[in-house]
Amino acid sequence: MKIIISKIFLLFLIVFCSATAIAQRSLQSDGVTPITGSNINNRGISNQRLGDTSFKKRDEHSDSLTIYFKYYNQLKIQSLDTTINDFYNRFSLPFYYNHLGNLGTAARSFYFNPILKAGFDAGFHQFDSYNFNLENTKFYNTTKPYTEFAYLLGSNAEQTISVLHTQNKKDNLNYSIEYRFINSPGIFKNQNASVNNTRLTLNYKSPNKRYHLAAIFIANKNASSENGGTVNYKQLDSLALNNPFELPVRLGLGGIVRRNLFSTTVNTGNIYKQNNLVLKQQYDFGQKDSIVTDSTTIKLFYPKIRLQHLFSVKNSDYLFIDANADSTNYSNYFNYTINKNSFGTIDTITFRDNWKIFENELSIISFPDKKNASQYIKASISLQNLVGTFKDISSNSLYNVIIAGEYKNSTKNKIWDIEATAELFVNGFNSGDYSALISLQKLLSKNVGTLQLGFQNVNRSPSFIYNAASSFRVTNRINFSKENSTKIWANYNNDRLNLSLIGEYYLMSNYLYFDNFFTAKQEGTLFNVVHVGLEKKFKLSKHWNFYTELHLQQTTNNAPVNLPKLFTRNRIAFEGNFYTNLFLSTGLEVRYNSNFSPAGYSPFNGQFFYQDNFSVTNKPDINLFFNFRIKTFKGFFRAENLNTLIPPNGYKQYNYSVEQYPMQSVWMRFGVWWNFVN
Repeated sequence: MKIIISKIFLLFLIVFCSATAIAQRSLQSDGVTPITGSNINNRGISNQRLGDTSFKKRDEHSDSLTIYFKYYNQLKIQSLDTTINDFYNRFSLPFYYNHLGNLGTAARSFYFNPILKAGFDAGFHQFDSYNFNLENTKFYNTTKPYTEFAYLLGSNAEQTISVLHTQNKKDNLNYSIEYRFINSPGIFKNQNASVNNTRLTLNYKSPNKRYHLAAIFIANKNASSENGGTVNYKQLDSLALNNPFELPVRLGLGGIVRRNLFSTTVNTGNIYKQNNLVLKQQYDFGQKDSIVTDSTTIKLFYPKIRLQHLFSVKNSDYLFIDANADSTNYSNYFNYTINKNSFGTIDTITFRDNWKIFENELSIISFPDKKNASQYIKASISLQNLVGTFKDISSNSLYNVIIAGEYKNSTKNKIWDIEATAELFVNGFNSGDYSALISLQKLLSKNVGTLQLGFQNVNRSPSFIYNAASSFRVTNRINFSKENSTKIWANYNNDRLNLSLIGEYYLMSNYLYFDNFFTAKQEGTLFNVVHVGLEKKFKLSKHWNFYTELHLQQTTNNAPVNLPKLFTRNRIAFEGNFYTNLFLSTGLEVRYNSNFSPAGYSPFNGQFFYQDNFSVTNKPDINLFFNFRIKTFKGFFRAENLNTLIPPNGYKQYNYSVEQYPMQSVWMRFGVWWNFVN
């Protein structure tokens, strides 16, 4: 640990001194948002298309990068985030999640977040927070090729590498390539984990602006060894070498940790693979128009009716494997009896579900106001085919027929945003499932801020892991009823005051949950959950800022959910622009949750389960951070979990996210994010 810390500190010192020297050069400040580059060759002539000899008016952006993006199925245009005051804006796991003691292992939110999606669901979500998905996919538009490289080094050989490249081949054609790799051996036996994420996008619009093609390919792989927790976490106080790796665990064989950056071997644990290809084609009917200036003619097209076809194919493979099963441990800790084969030995334990899902959707979209493409009405019908294979032996073919409607309107005066969606499964395996949502957002005034109100109701079939056909072990599968969830929310934002308020109310009926390693239950009694939150920035002085986030949650008595009543994160930071190009944010971060009974975790089926026998009284997580930016280079240094140094127990004072799963002690992270304009 001391050697790693010294190396990190030396690397950090070299980078910081070099960066400070660069910052003091007499370069023009680039502010916060623009990213600059050069497009002038050594003769002072702008690089135009090969063979283009016409005289053109010089583009004011020819020497700089202009880049923006839209999220998949969203209307709002956004710019890149260049801020440095919050490390978690670039970290793979949100600050309000806890893992099992090692990055890449199963993670769970401190907030109540039930599944609010109708239709088919396989039932495995413990790695979702690490993965790429359609909702967080960005479609870029850029004047120049743009590349972003990031490398994050943590204690115990924890490493994260990520690369993003996007460029416009033409004004109407953009593609992007994104890759992220996380590898973390962990500090306990059989705790190594890795995450592989890949995403490719293509966005094309025909020159006449009638045809549009959007293509997305996403591949996620989560490989996480499972040790089932420590045999007795209290033994941490009496380790001979003061090394957590000495501690016995419940699953897997102990041995030498092989820290291979590009390989994670899982002999006991979960390996999940998901591949998703989406092709969306649109053809518009509408009105041509143009704007004529002194030197150019800009062609316009206003769509009135749009025909849309969406095709997607998704392959999901969920595997739990234990090649080193110990019948005694299974019986003592998990109440699982392992039968020996005819040779008197134990076969490899394997649970596996594989799903291939094909979906075709046909839609017609109408634009009431030709000059406002952000207002539309959509009607669609979909056919979904599902093929499940269980433990590579049996299979099942299912289907769904879905009808849906949608209305969105972002008014031209930017005062009202309206969204209303409805989805109904009219036939098939999930027949009777539905989802309905309405959201209204209004700009009250520039000084007062915006207010959003929303309502959502979802009626959904139980996830397939509760079905008897699944190969994953659930001991009491019965004919569970559909879950019904209602969510009512209000959000208030005031940029002038740097203030955000949220309020959420959930009403849950027929709530499905696990209450043991292999036992599922359904709560027949109606219960509710209330969540209110506040986020605020206080300006203490010219360079000192205080950031606070406070969340309160309350449930009906005896509700089968594990939530802290209080969760908060607070940061005090020294921030500002120094030496022309140096932007700095350094300070102290404290994260705290009130005492509560956290959920248990079943490694065999990847489920967090309700329990009330074990409670935690964790100390606040205390982290020091030093973040800086010089033009397009960003650096982050963090010393985390300093609370474990607090006397009298020193390094032995661990926090816990799940019973028998100690969190990390002092943890160092050093990361760089670098943008390149080609």
